[in-house]
Amino acid sequence: MSVASTFESSKIVPDVIPSAPTKSITFKYPSGAVAQLGNELTPTQVKEQPSVSFEADPNSYYTLIFTDPDNYDGPEKVYREWHHWLVVNIPGDKVADGEVLSGYIGSGPPEGTGIHRYVYIVYKQPGKLTFDEPRLTNKSIDGRAMFSTKVFAQKYNLGAPYAGNFYRAQFDDYVPLLYKSLGV
Repeated sequence: MSVASTFESSKIVPDVIPSAPTKSITFKYPSGAVAQLGNELTPTQVKEQPSVSFEADPNSYYTLIFTDPDNYDGPEKVYREWHHWLVVNIPGDKVADGEVLSGYIGSGPPEGTGIHRYVYIVYKQPGKLTFDEPRLTNKSIDGRAMFSTKVFAQKYNLGAPYAGNFYRAQFDDYVPLLYKSLGV
């Protein structure tokens, strides 16, 4: 299946983004886990920041967003994104050389909330940009809830999504340890 058709059939379009990317992002976790357009991984497998690669123009800048659109707030299943990682001004595909707005936090779906989609989206920026978002460490949960990939992309004129990938995860025994490390 293509990235576009999988994003549409999994309702990432329109829940997260208005149109699907056509290129794929490869991300590999130190645990050996690899996302493959909706396969299931465990929070234990994805607790450490992955290596990320995608087809890129070395003379362009990119934004990487890693988000969970299935963070429910209250009794109604209102989709509220919780972003797990946000890196901007990435030169080519050199994510490590980008500007980290929000440090990486692995998946932590609360017990009893079922399976969540964890979505990686890359945008090709119109140039090097100045971002006025708060800088968050990987120990900070402030400002991560009620995120909107659509609103963020519009605010910075990022255009259509360039590349994407995702996996699914549900609660496992690592999640309480993650919450404790975050002071939750």
